[in-house]
Amino acid sequence: MPSALPKSAKTAEVSGFILERTAKRMKQFFHAQLTLAAADITIDQWIVLQALESGGAQSQFEIARQTFKDAPTVTRILDLLEQKQLVTREDDPNDRRRYNVRLTTQGHQKMNDMLPVIKNARLQAWSGLTDEDMDTLVRLLDKVYDNLK
Repeated sequence: MPSALPKSAKTAEVSGFILERTAKRMKQFFHAQLTLAAADITIDQWIVLQALESGGAQSQFEIARQTFKDAPTVTRILDLLEQKQLVTREDDPNDRRRYNVRLTTQGHQKMNDMLPVIKNARLQAWSGLTDEDMDTLVRLLDKVYDNLK
């Protein structure tokens, strides 16, 4: 149970709106940058590809957990990525009900090709923020996230 709310209920209300507004704007901006780069992937597809790039072959459940997406959403994304030949599904040798997903050669290439686009978008999003600002932002967002466990 929270020990105290911010001094103003209006501040709490507005801050929730600001978080939601900013998250949506960032998603729209990153999607636009990928579209301008003719990436042929969405930002949600990028997030799944990034999870596979950093974590290697994983089950759908592991991808969902790592990307904070529900299983049906991950399934739809994986179907699209598989159609684009960016990922492949392989039977899990330890569990016949599961499969492991891994990046294909084209998937690794897509990551390499689009990483500069994503890095430039991040630089634009965070421009004007100092290292101290970023540390504070991360600390505060982590605090809000932890409060909701």
